[in-house]
Amino acid sequence: MTDGTMAAMTRRTALGGLGGLAAGLLLPGGATAARVRRVVAGTYTAEGGEGLYRLAHDAGTGRWTLAPAIRTIADASFAVRDRRGRWYAVAESDDGMVAAYGPGWQRLGDAPSGGGGPCHLAIDRAGRCLAVANYGGGSVGFLSLDRREGVAGRPTVFRHEGSGPDGDRQTGPHAHWVGFSPDQRWLHAVDLGADAIFAYPFDPRARALAPPQPAWRAPAGAGPRHLARHPRLPVAYVVCELSNQLITLDAGLDGRFATRSTVSTLPAGFSGASQAAHIAVDRAGQRLYVSNRGHDSIAVFVIEATGEPRLAQHIGTGGHWPRIFVLVEDARQMLVGNERSGTIAVLGIERDGTLSGSGSGSGGQQLTVPGVAFLGLD
Repeated sequence: MTDGTMAAMTRRTALGGLGGLAAGLLLPGGATAARVRRVVAGTYTAEGGEGLYRLAHDAGTGRWTLAPAIRTIADASFAVRDRRGRWYAVAESDDGMVAAYGPGWQRLGDAPSGGGGPCHLAIDRAGRCLAVANYGGGSVGFLSLDRREGVAGRPTVFRHEGSGPDGDRQTGPHAHWVGFSPDQRWLHAVDLGADAIFAYPFDPRARALAPPQPAWRAPAGAGPRHLARHPRLPVAYVVCELSNQLITLDAGLDGRFATRSTVSTLPAGFSGASQAAHIAVDRAGQRLYVSNRGHDSIAVFVIEATGEPRLAQHIGTGGHWPRIFVLVEDARQMLVGNERSGTIAVLGIERDGTLSGSGSGSGGQQLTVPGVAFLGLD
């Protein structure tokens, strides 16, 4: 299934992310309503966003409703939720800040991110440490979290080194993604400008990072952006923004990665301008999804038993510049944030993992959210 009207576009730096829980509602008289799923959407003020938006799902109709924005949470281009329900959100600005939020999005406190343009976050399994990728600063900020309040302290900052052949995007390092390894021995950082992944030895008991070591080198000019792991196999997938490639990696216990295979995220024969953005693997480890900005599509891959991805579909996102998406698997839907058209499109997830132009019962719903940059399950 292929999208027929794709426009060529120029780039806007960006991120994305997943996480979350479903909640229940209690009706008057004690009756329990159908489970309600909630999504939050961060936006850019300069692109018309009014703050952080909240979306609620109606299980009966399959449709989503949009609450008024929380105007005090501006430029939240990425956020992550801990197991206690606290959220940590970046404010993507030159000075770089991270803020912690409690129930009802009450602000608990904030801290510097350790560099300009913070764009991605990760929390360790114990919920005691927070890592920040600073795109503009080409650095990783590492913060210890307060167990009771969840407020970050001042960061320890590690600066990357390296560059690539793209004179516009790779004159220096640009950290774009961070994530803790499943065994909690490593923090990995994907750097678009350095064409590399760095591995930081992590001590969860001491809540400490050691300086980074090279973990993988991308093809020159590929511009690696985001990484996703297989839920069971020692396999990772990195999406490269500049080369529009999906690269499958074998993950070693030593924190290093080895290239296994490379495929395009775009259809054969496409020659327009496009930049790959977000990547996610479903809970079962059977499907992998990548968004293409410019081609304005989601590429769907079947994951074979070996962990190898095989292209199954391209489908249009119903909008322009799909920077971020979130899988709402319980509802069999994907929500896609089309940044430049200022919309969130609802796609359906079919039984075989491919996507349809409308979510179940949603009638191809589109919500207006100007400057949408982040989506996450609440």
